[in-house]
Order: sequence, then C-alpha cells, then structure tokens
Amino acid sequence: MNHLEQIRKQIRKHLLLLVIVENLVVISFWWLATQFSSINPAIIALISTVFASILSSAIVFKVSDYVLQPLQAIWQAVLHLSPNDHGIAAPKIENLSLGQELVTSLTSQIYQLYDMAKEVVEVQKDDNGLSVNFVAQNLPLPLLILDNTQTIIFANEVASKYIGTPINELVGKNIYMVLDMAFPSEDTFDSWLKKVQITSATAVNSWERVRLNVRDNHPTLLFDLAAYYNRDNSEKMETFVVLFDHTKQYSQDDQAVSFIALSVHELRTPLTMLRGYIEVFEEEFKDQPNPEMQDFMLKMKSSAEQLTAFVNNILNVARVDNDQLQLQLQESDWQSVLCSAVDTINLRAKVRGISLELNVAPDLPKVGVDSLSIREVINNLIDNAIKYSGNSKTIKIESHLTQDGLIETTVQDFGLGVSTSIVPNLFTKFYRDHRNRAQIGGTGLGLYLCKAIVTAHGGNIWIKSKEGEGSVFGFTLLPFANLTEELKLSGNKEIVRSAHGWIKNHSLYRR
Repeated sequence: MNHLEQIRKQIRKHLLLLVIVENLVVISFWWLATQFSSINPAIIALISTVFASILSSAIVFKVSDYVLQPLQAIWQAVLHLSPNDHGIAAPKIENLSLGQELVTSLTSQIYQLYDMAKEVVEVQKDDNGLSVNFVAQNLPLPLLILDNTQTIIFANEVASKYIGTPINELVGKNIYMVLDMAFPSEDTFDSWLKKVQITSATAVNSWERVRLNVRDNHPTLLFDLAAYYNRDNSEKMETFVVLFDHTKQYSQDDQAVSFIALSVHELRTPLTMLRGYIEVFEEEFKDQPNPEMQDFMLKMKSSAEQLTAFVNNILNVARVDNDQLQLQLQESDWQSVLCSAVDTINLRAKVRGISLELNVAPDLPKVGVDSLSIREVINNLIDNAIKYSGNSKTIKIESHLTQDGLIETTVQDFGLGVSTSIVPNLFTKFYRDHRNRAQIGGTGLGLYLCKAIVTAHGGNIWIKSKEGEGSVFGFTLLPFANLTEELKLSGNKEIVRSAHGWIKNHSLYRR
C-alpha cells in the first residue's frame, strides 16, 4: 500500500473540512450581524475581517501540529537511537491521528538498520575491543595500525603473511621491536612521526625503496611505505601504515648494479696497468716538442681518468646499496680537499677546452669529511657540468660559509640546463634526461652517488637550473665542531659511518 498517498489524502480531507468550516463560520457571523444589528455595514465588514484573521491563525496552528505529527515521530525515533544521549523517548505511534501506517513502516526500517549496524560493529570488535573497518580487514595490502606509543593495535592477515609473523605476535608489540626498516634517506618514518606528533593534528607521508629485515629465515623485503597520522583519534588508532611490495622490481635493480659492479671490478687491474703505462709514456715524451704527441698523451690520460671515475662510481653505488661503503670522517681543511679534487679533474676539462674557475672564501672552518668519498662528489658534479656545458667554456666552483654556519660548495655551468619537470628525478638511480641521453654519455649513477655520500656526511645537495642558461649544483657540509659529540671517535679526530649510517632506523634495538 502507498502510505505516502494515503497520508496525502488525509491531509487534503482535513484541510478541506477546516476551510469549509472557516468559511461557513465567517459568512454566518457576517449574515447575523447585518440582519440583527444596526451597526454600520463598513464596521461589520471590518469586524468580520478581524474575526476571519483570528480564526485562520487558530486553524494554521492546528493544521501545522496535525501535519507535522509523522515527522515528529520519525525525529523522535532517530534521536532515540542516536549514540549521543538526547533523553528522547521512543515515539508512541499508536497515538498518531495522521500517517500512522507510514510512520510505522519508516521507524521499523530505522530500527532494523540500527540493529544491523550494531551487529556489524560487534562482529568487527577484536579481542582488545578495537573497532576495525571492514575495508581494513579485507585490504589486499599489508596494513598496520598504531596507537600513540607506536604499539601495533591492529594488523591484517596480509601484513602477517607478508612480514612472516603471526598476528598475535604483531599486535601489542612496539613497531620498532617488530620491523627493522632501512630508509634510503635521512627522512625516515620514525623522524617524520616524531615531528608530526608535535606539530600536526593530521599528516600524510610516503617513502620509496624501504628495506625490511624481519627474521633470519625470512627474505629481505623491499617496498614503498605510506603513513597517515591522526592525533587524538577516539579509538586510539593514531597512525595507519600501509606497505606496497616492490621486492621483485627493486631487487632486479640491485642485482643489475651488483652484476655490473662484479663485471667492472675486473677492469681495475688492466686499468691500473694502463694508467701506469700512460705515466711512463708521459714521462718519456715530456720533452718531445711534437704538439700532436703531447695532445695525444693528454687525451689518453684524460680518458683513463674518466674510465677510473666510472669504475669507482659503479663499485661505490653497489657498496651504498649493500650498506658496505664505509666512510671515515676526519677533520680536514676544506680548501685543500677542494683544490686537490679540482686539480684531478682539471685535465678532463682542459681536453674539452673548458676552464675551471675556483673561488674559495677565506678562513672556512674545518670540516668532517671522508676525503676519498667527498672527492668523488666533487668530481661527479664537475664532470656532469663538463658534459652539459654545450658551447660554454667556463665552469665556476665556489665555496663559502652560509648564514646557518654550513660550508656550501657550488658547481655552476652555463650550458644546456634542465627542465623543471625532471629536477625531482635527477638524484634517482639510473635516471637520465630522455631528451639528450643519446647525445651525452652517462650511467645515471653519478648524482645518485653524490646524494648518498653527501647525506651520509650530514649535508644536503640541491640543484637550480633553467633550460638554455645552465645549472648550479650545490651541497653543504657540517663544520667538524658541529658534528654530534657521541659520534666522534679516536680522540675526536675521526667518525666512522656507512653510507646508511645516519639514515637507518636500527629499530630492532629500540625499547
């Protein structure tokens, strides 16, 4: 039965009856007044109008209460079931004079929906009383939910299988006792979470190429990680962590580097012999007046040095990825280190007809650097500038002290420049600009290695560029005096660190 049509007919009948009654009363009042009273007809008309207005107002109040009965009953039913205590009793539907059938049907459905929702919530309660969304239970990705102490209060089945740990061994444990995550930069989940707990009500972040070691008998996992933070959550679900597995893809990249490194390693012996012979020939021919022979030896030496740099890059990238690159940060004079590195690569620039202009600010503080590794950073940045100088014949290298007390070094070329769209990818492993990779050689590993080494030194690396006007690559280093005291060893003269030394969570050792 159409209850809505039924209630519409009831309202129409009620309104029609009231209008007829009102009109009869007003007409009767006017007729009686004109027949049995000597009052002026104009006054009678005025009195009749006032009487009609009063009667209409009374009818409006009566009709509004009558018509709103069904809506009021439904309103009472909704508030009665509301989780907040409104103190509203359930409606007495049997007392309704209008729309009793419609209200009975609607409130019945409301009560049924309430019971269903209550059952769903009860089913989704785990042993700790935590209400878990149905989507979270069935998410096809590993999901962990943490409280404000980083304790895991929920882990879905996918997470349990992925990590290789039963759910009952995950829930109730601090995430740092369960997961040993290594991040490819100093921006770790741990550092981010500590920051947002102080500064933000909600926050979202993600990390790529995270390495996870769970157990000795479980394979290393490589994944991207996304996290959502929500402070003061009513159910204490403060942080959501989702893992996106890329073990196969990232392992192939690592294996490719390892295979290349193994192959390249075999070049070191013949390359060392080649450089030795070049030095012998250079000594033999240094007094030869033949310019062509001198130019020939110069190019041979430059090519040998370039090949050596290539071999070192490949091997060091493999060491970085395997956390085997050991850095020994020692107190050093930055001007001496920088000048020595520039002198080494100056021959390569000279062969290309490019001059290197070095400008170092006086009285720079001592730095804490691993000389061999930091020289590779300088060599890679200058070599990159040489490749992309185009027709420009000058490269500027400058070093100065910033307002923040950091030693900043920049390498500026005036050549091709790069598009703003590719700048965020320049420090990614194997990345090459597709527009000129066929014309300009390279492996896409130099800037990746630079970032890893500079980050391990506690510094930052950046780029400013404009197409057709050149690029400026810069990096910062900490003064030796500013390095954290507890990291200093051997009488405060040396700091031993791996390329991942500052950026690994070491989470299994936290309590």
